[in-house]
Amino acid sequence: MNTVTSQPEAEEPYVLRADRDGIVTLTLNRAGQFNALSQAMISALQRELDAIAPDPTVRVLVIAGAGKAFCAGHDLKEMRANHEKTFLQDLFRRCGRMMMTLTRMPQPVIARVHGIATAAGCQLVSMCDLAVAVEGARFATSGINVGLFCATPAVGLSRNLARKQALEMLLTGDFIDARSALQQGLVNRVVAADALDAEVESLARSIVAKSSVAVGMGKQMFYKQLEMGLEAAYQYASEVMACNMMSEDAGEGIDAFIGKRKAEWKGR
Repeated sequence: MNTVTSQPEAEEPYVLRADRDGIVTLTLNRAGQFNALSQAMISALQRELDAIAPDPTVRVLVIAGAGKAFCAGHDLKEMRANHEKTFLQDLFRRCGRMMMTLTRMPQPVIARVHGIATAAGCQLVSMCDLAVAVEGARFATSGINVGLFCATPAVGLSRNLARKQALEMLLTGDFIDARSALQQGLVNRVVAADALDAEVESLARSIVAKSSVAVGMGKQMFYKQLEMGLEAAYQYASEVMACNMMSEDAGEGIDAFIGKRKAEWKGR
């Protein structure tokens, strides 16, 4: 396993990167601050995402947190120390761009969740394509408890949960446990703490085994059609499927299925 770091302006890197067999793991590395999404943390993550997105050798991205928590949201001390509207606007704009990069990049993104995921940390889970959590993980949009409605986390949350479930989290700030998060659609799988890495690995490997062309086209299509009306979505999906069918990988996959052999993907 090769490990490199993204180090903006700190002795310790904000983000740790580990590469192994097409799977990249980015670990938020501010355990003492519960991996808060400070301006520096957001910038470090954005740099890593921008480097990964065009890299065809990276097939799946996993986002994890160091220490006792996945991510506790924005750095409230930093926000209070820079209590100017222009600073806050820039902070939330940068965070929004980073979150949207997760859905726009061709590689599926898996959140590896332990401990707490609160406010923008809960938003981060919601913006990942998939999420695996430990039994003891807890989720909340807790800004309302300090007089701040979690407006930006609401964007991701409302695209994962039903309206009333999302609003209950947003208006009360109460935690939900991992099983509730699973039932409500915020995470895909819940496992014991000692099984977390194996479960994330299993999910990632299942995706790596598929055609990168089909996965990349499919992810892009999935998010784009969500913003369309029904008729437009079907027209767009039909075009994507026809283009996908013309790829070498689709031809190889169908031929392999007919010939009862394992497909050999070319990534084109």
